Amino acid sequence: MTVRPLRFLAPMPRLDADIENWAKELQRIEDLGFHAVAISEHYSQGWAMEALTAMNFALASTTKLRAMPLVLNNDLHHPAVLAKAISTAHVLSAGRAGLGLGAGWLRDDYQALGAGYSPAPIRIARLEEALRIITAFFAGGLLAFDGDYYKLDRLEALPPITRGPRPPILVGGGGTKILGLAARYADIVGLHPRMGPSGFNQTATDQLSKPGIEEKLGLVAASAARAGKPAPEIQMTCYDVNICNVQVTPVRPTFSDYIAAHPDRFANSPVSLRGDVEKCVDDLRRWNEELGISYWNLGGHLEAIAPIVARLSTE
Repeated sequence: MTVRPLRFLAPMPRLDADIENWAKELQRIEDLGFHAVAISEHYSQGWAMEALTAMNFALASTTKLRAMPLVLNNDLHHPAVLAKAISTAHVLSAGRAGLGLGAGWLRDDYQALGAGYSPAPIRIARLEEALRIITAFFAGGLLAFDGDYYKLDRLEALPPITRGPRPPILVGGGGTKILGLAARYADIVGLHPRMGPSGFNQTATDQLSKPGIEEKLGLVAASAARAGKPAPEIQMTCYDVNICNVQVTPVRPTFSDYIAAHPDRFANSPVSLRGDVEKCVDDLRRWNEELGISYWNLGGHLEAIAPIVARLSTE
């Protein structure tokens, strides 16, 4: 297995009235050695910022820090318009923009916007067409596309990406179909449990044991090989982070209680990072070598995470 450099994602600072402080917080994230700042996209439940606007302001407020949405809802964006937006940000920031894209999942967002919520197979099929368009756009030229959901007629793929690699594409998921799709088109695959109607339940938690994660990784590697492409990098969001007795991530009773009841099963799982800085550094290195996880989201408690990032970041 190829061991890739470890990179850390920080959440976008919260939006408040002190815009100058918001920019300073981004610069602090950059100075601490984080690879990128990431922002989710939601239109309900009190979510304030529009993801692409915040991403672009973050790029303009820093000089080395990368920025990417984690993730955009494909159903809310025309893929060619989105590709043009990301390409523009990538060119203007000298190659620091990325794209995280998903099939959409939060019904509240759809309801708030008055948008129809399609069954999962349709959302995934629509996402695949979008990824085909975005990948072609990043390659440049004139685009023609005649799909079930999108149609293009000699669209100019501008601005061209002529310096350095294309913006990295991240697709996350937990189910077989979405992980296979991610493996075929994405540069980075985010591993998640597959959520059922009841949300984060025992079935979803079982998928976060080390054997459950290894099964997902095997599926990703096999799908990429069948597509004739290198295995993508792997991104993991750590659900339970406790460093030197500081709880970095919020306690999730359903998840935390199940771990407490099955300590042996989760002792080596990369979704639970616990201990002093030295142990956490060793665990992250081991998971990088054994599982190939190179992108990490460890939560928003920067002071607690900073010593780990300082030891492991390649930025």
